[in-house]
Parts: sequence; C-alpha cells; structure tokens
Amino acid sequence: MEMNMQRLATVTLLFGTVLAGTSACTSMAQQSAAPSRGTAHLQQVASFEHQVTGVTVSKDGRIFVNFPRWTEDAPVSVGEVTRDGHIRPYPDDAWNSWRNARKNQMSAGDHFVCVQSVVADAHGNLWVVDPAAPATAAVVQGGPKLVRIDLKTNRVAQVIRFDETVAPQGSYLNDVRISLDGRHAYLTDAGAKGALVVVDLQSGKARRVLHGHPSTQPEKDVVVKADGQELRRPDGRGVEFAADSIALSPDGRTLYWKPLTGRTLYRIRTDALENPRLSEKDLEACVERAAETEPTDGLWIDGQGRLYLSAIEQDAVKVRDGDRITTLVQDKRLRWPDTFSEGPDGTIYVTTSRIQDMNWFKPETGPRLETQLWRIEPGPNGEGPNGKPAGPAGQLQ
Repeated sequence: MEMNMQRLATVTLLFGTVLAGTSACTSMAQQSAAPSRGTAHLQQVASFEHQVTGVTVSKDGRIFVNFPRWTEDAPVSVGEVTRDGHIRPYPDDAWNSWRNARKNQMSAGDHFVCVQSVVADAHGNLWVVDPAAPATAAVVQGGPKLVRIDLKTNRVAQVIRFDETVAPQGSYLNDVRISLDGRHAYLTDAGAKGALVVVDLQSGKARRVLHGHPSTQPEKDVVVKADGQELRRPDGRGVEFAADSIALSPDGRTLYWKPLTGRTLYRIRTDALENPRLSEKDLEACVERAAETEPTDGLWIDGQGRLYLSAIEQDAVKVRDGDRITTLVQDKRLRWPDTFSEGPDGTIYVTTSRIQDMNWFKPETGPRLETQLWRIEPGPNGEGPNGKPAGPAGQLQ
C-alpha cells in the first residue's frame, strides 16, 4: 500500500398522524415534543484530509468511514480506521482504485465509484451503499450497488447491482438499514425524485417504492440555513435533498425516514415494506407522520429507543426520548453533523461533513475539505442524554 493512501487521514484514536389508513397497516400514536438542553460534549476521534460522510462501528469495535466523490476525486472511497492511526483502503486497494479520470477504462460494477454510506450489521457484515453519481450528478452506468463485505475474511461476499428501474438517472442512494434477521435492506434515495428502495438480500431483488410520494420529497416551504443564513449556491440554488435520514426501531418493526430538506419525520411498518404483493396505493396508505422536527441529515435509534437527530442548522445533536427533545450537544465544531453510529459499548459516534463549507456554496474553499469524526462523551457531571448516568467509555446505562 502506498504511503499517501495510508495517510489519507491524520487520526488520533481514543479507542402519528396517519396519512391514510387501510387494513394492511397498524397505526402508531403520534407523540408531542418539548425542547430542552443536555450536558454532553465532543471528543475528536479522527481528522480527515477529505470530505467524509458515513461512519459505522462493528460489534467488535472496528471503525469504518467513507468518502464520496463530491468535489474531488478522493483517493479512497471506503476505509478502516486502524489502531496505528492510518486509514486503510477497505476491503483492498482494488475496490478503491476507481477514478473519475479513468471512468471509461474501469468497470463500475466491481469498484467503488461514489460511496455515500457504510453500515455494519449484527451478522458480521459491512454494507456499502454506492449511488455511483460523482458530484451528485450523472449516475455512472452499471455503478449503483449495495456491497456486502465479510468482516471475518475482509472480502467482498455479495454485490447487488441496481438497474435503472431502481436507481434511475437523477437518483442518489443515500443510506441503508438492515433488518434484524438480515434478510432485507432498506435504502433512501435523496436524488431528484426521492424514494425508498427495498432489497431482498437472499435473492438480490430490489424494488423502488414511494417514488415521488410526499414523504420522500423535499418540502417546498423549507429553506436550509447555516450560520443563521439561507444556504445557497452562487446561482441562488438552495439545498434540496429528498429522502435522506433513515433509522430502524430496536425491534426492527418500524422504519423511520425524512427528507433532509424537510421537517416531517415519517415511519412505516417494515412488514408492509417487505410485502411485494402490496400495491403501491396500499403501501402509501401505510405511511405515517411520526413527528415534526427540523432539517436533519443523520438519524439513529439506540437500544433504548431514543432517536438521535443531527440538527444541521444549529451545529447540534438532539435526542428525542418519548415526548421530550433534548439538545445533547451543541458545538461550533459540529459543522454539519452527518452520520451516526453506535459502538459496542453504547458510545455514539458522529461525522461532520461540513457541507455548508463546500465549494458548492463557497467557491473560495476549493475542492478539498478537512472533516472530522467525533464521539459524544458525558458532561462534567457524568450525565449522558436526558440525565442518565454514563458507564465506562461513555456507555449509557
């Protein structure tokens, strides 16, 4: 491995209301929320020389991150943060060798083109979401895919490729959650026409659902702000991302999602999503409004059912616990909190992708953007979210 590949990062390791109802669905009661504040703080885990989005921590504590090709031809797409402070291309150099300049010379189906998300499951796998749309522009033919890597062998074990019925031009597959039994994957599409994608992981068959449904589209009255100002490109375009945030309930029975450019959190029963015999009309009738929040990027639900939200406009992470919303940590260094993951000890990790600082919005920034990975630590009084005591390494008890 070349030294410049190893040094990609300088790392310090610190090891509702129902939209419509039919008999196909079961309604879930809407909850109110009242804001309050918490006492946690940030501890930096890693600093990267390139723009990071996703992070995931495996059940044995390995940390993986990914770098999309948004404004530069990043040298690594998926990497493991190693104990000696390097980023190791994962699972190997070959899968990370695709380059924009060699687009016509390399096959897009067996290389990472523009990776947006990495998620470790409970069955010893790392799942990689590749929308294959560098700069969130044209989808590279044959590139959209979901890749499963066996964490024991560190080898690619399965590649599920998506055709244009699942990932059409204009799509941008964003994030994924895996069912508890390991049989299904649920993805969001934050592209031009938002949707969800449901994948049967045994057969490899994928279905695009809720395509163009209000729950998967940007909300027209929402304008994303940063540093108190409307976030717009030099030509006046704002931030318009469709279905983006996604989370799975601890029992695996309910999937939550929301458009990034939106305030409404939606949910649906996973048994309805997994039923290919359910008509689109009946599936739409299963969608519920779960809560009114704010523009968010990442979502995470921990083992106690608390929902973590990345409050991108406020440099903050918030927690929804029952009928309360708590500001867990607010810090100017949380420049666009992007993706959450939970370590085996209960510690919550979050990346800051600094989207508001990109040259899309600030041309003077240039193509390269330094970003960070953080862990959320208890406050000085030893409290975690909502005043719960913290155990070793910040574990919530």
